[in-house]
Amino acid sequence: MDKYIINGGNKLYGSIDIQTAKNSVLPILAATVLTDDKVRIINAPNITDAKNMVKILSRLGCKAVFEGNDLIIDSSFADNHEIPSELAHELRSSVFLLGSVISRFHMAKIAYPGGCDIGLRPVDLHLTGLKRLGVEISEESGYIVCKCDKLHGNEIMLDCPSVGATENIMLAAVKAEGVTIIKNSAREPEIEDLQRFLNCMGAKVRGAGSGTIIIEGVKKLSGCEFLPIPDRIESGTFLVAAAMCGGEIEIKHTCAENISSLLHKLRENGCKIRINNDKIVLENNRRLMSVKSIETQPYPGFPTDLQAQITALCCICRGQSIITENLFETRFKYVPELRRMGADITVINRNAFVRGVDGFKGATVVAHDLRGGAALVSAALAAEGRSEVLDISHIDRGYGSFEYKLRMLGGDIVRVTV
Repeated sequence: MDKYIINGGNKLYGSIDIQTAKNSVLPILAATVLTDDKVRIINAPNITDAKNMVKILSRLGCKAVFEGNDLIIDSSFADNHEIPSELAHELRSSVFLLGSVISRFHMAKIAYPGGCDIGLRPVDLHLTGLKRLGVEISEESGYIVCKCDKLHGNEIMLDCPSVGATENIMLAAVKAEGVTIIKNSAREPEIEDLQRFLNCMGAKVRGAGSGTIIIEGVKKLSGCEFLPIPDRIESGTFLVAAAMCGGEIEIKHTCAENISSLLHKLRENGCKIRINNDKIVLENNRRLMSVKSIETQPYPGFPTDLQAQITALCCICRGQSIITENLFETRFKYVPELRRMGADITVINRNAFVRGVDGFKGATVVAHDLRGGAALVSAALAAEGRSEVLDISHIDRGYGSFEYKLRMLGGDIVRVTV
């Protein structure tokens, strides 16, 4: 098991590249099952979640190989409709494979998926949508079993704009007979990216980003080369880290529009931010002011995946903040760890009441999930003294070469195997 040892207090300066988006690449990998042709994913991120998805594809019979930073998937040999339980428990996004595996084999079997422990995240919306497309679903000893004679288009109204359910229905519907209309669909940039990828393979999908997605079923999809969008959450994580530590950083190959809600809050804090095409520069050389309130919301609202990071920043700002988590009910598991570092936070239900302190103190803390772990690393970089961040396997799920990029910016951070 690895850990980070961090000596805090260094300001961050320099420039880094942003990886392709974890939350785009995972459903795109699931979509490769829909074609017998080869798919090349350009600049695939070197993260555990992507590696686990590749392992699942391999168990389904697909062939996967890296050529430099590109990942080539050949699904022509796929012959297995069962998603292995040991991998499904490691990766929440394994559930995306339901739609594509059903489309290919007209049957699928998957254990209830795992991932970070940040709340219940039920798959009811996924299953309800699939049923509307003609899938029969049963539960057998902890497995979801799906069968259908054929998939047919239908109108599907989501009770809430679930990203995962939207993507799963899209994957099932692209080769279904007729037209599928998804209403109240998620609007995240990753949804638009999946639409671009599917259309690159020959699908007929439109409307992603608008709240209503229309899919005309096609009989066959072909291979393609595709460059996913930049990872907006990685972009935000590094920007918040620089705001906490001070200094000036440039992040390249990113998209400011996709994190406009975060940039608005950082400017409200007092950060200087410049945007030039696909580059964002953040400068801060003073203690920032607190933002009075932040509420996580579906896109284009403030992203839940940046809630832990912005809360850590608020801990060392002047004044008080209220952070409200509207999407996941147990996403404050990192708070006791920040308290070990001197934070003044009180959590009541879905609200974190933050009173700013002068600074963090180094401590030994545990990463309980992906984004909370990233927040702890940023806090340790800003802290006075030495910190250890344990159980960083969670962080590896979504950040490739995390410590290397932070060292490029001047952070004193090393990975140690214990």
